[in-house]
Amino acid sequence: MAELISIIVPVFNKAAYSRRCFSALMHTAHRPLEIIAVDNGSTDGTPPLLAEVESAAGRAGIGFTRIRNESNLGASTARNQGLAAASGRFVAVMDNDVVVKQRSWADRLASVLEARPDAGIVGPKLLFAFPPHTIQFAGGAVSPTGRVEFVGRGQPDGTPELNVPREVQCFISACWMMPRAIVDQLGGFDEAFNPVQFEDIDFSYRVRHAGHRILYIPSVEVYHFENVTTGMSPTINSTYLIVKNGMLFKKRWQFMFSRENGPSDGQIRWVAIEKVPLEKVGELEMVD
Repeated sequence: MAELISIIVPVFNKAAYSRRCFSALMHTAHRPLEIIAVDNGSTDGTPPLLAEVESAAGRAGIGFTRIRNESNLGASTARNQGLAAASGRFVAVMDNDVVVKQRSWADRLASVLEARPDAGIVGPKLLFAFPPHTIQFAGGAVSPTGRVEFVGRGQPDGTPELNVPREVQCFISACWMMPRAIVDQLGGFDEAFNPVQFEDIDFSYRVRHAGHRILYIPSVEVYHFENVTTGMSPTINSTYLIVKNGMLFKKRWQFMFSRENGPSDGQIRWVAIEKVPLEKVGELEMVD
């Protein structure tokens, strides 16, 4: 019998993006499957949308749990609430601006975890959700001074060296899957990083420090609009949080990344990508 997979999706407003995210998740092939939506105090159309999604999940044979916070408690807290409610042997975390591309995405990631007991996190290739669907993230690297690189950012999807599975230093929590046993061993996301930024890079290093590996699996692809919550929420000062939480990450994990064979600061560059509004993005391809 197949193992239960849990998917945790924190949401904070941006109902139109959440609608696309959950609509695609309804087509996930794996069963048994449960989705846990943690609403961090949304004030737009998110609550009635989640009620619709709950009904659709029931028709699709998918378990669905709604958790409602009256205010935005932060990304780490929301994910931890989802982790506490999750029952699956494998747990995926996902942002609400992600749209899965393959119906088999969950099976593919879970099969890697099954085959690789040393794996603590497995993550897909993230593509920008708007044409020409270049790469947003093909695994994360960290320089000896603690700068984080989004490997492959802005490069074509077919770039050969980015289509090879490999071990990476870190992953972003826009989408990844991990065994429930990792959470039982290490606990959840550190709420010191609330409301957002670097909580996923910190968790990645906790996983690796405990002796587990983080694997990039390019055969699994998802679409990502990127920075929908952090970049489009006026109450979140993303630049300040990147500096503040980045300093906490560096202080905590310098003893590791300073000794790793990460890229030099000079090799790291941030490619600015002009975003396309959701209303101008057409239907996104879904394949088996």
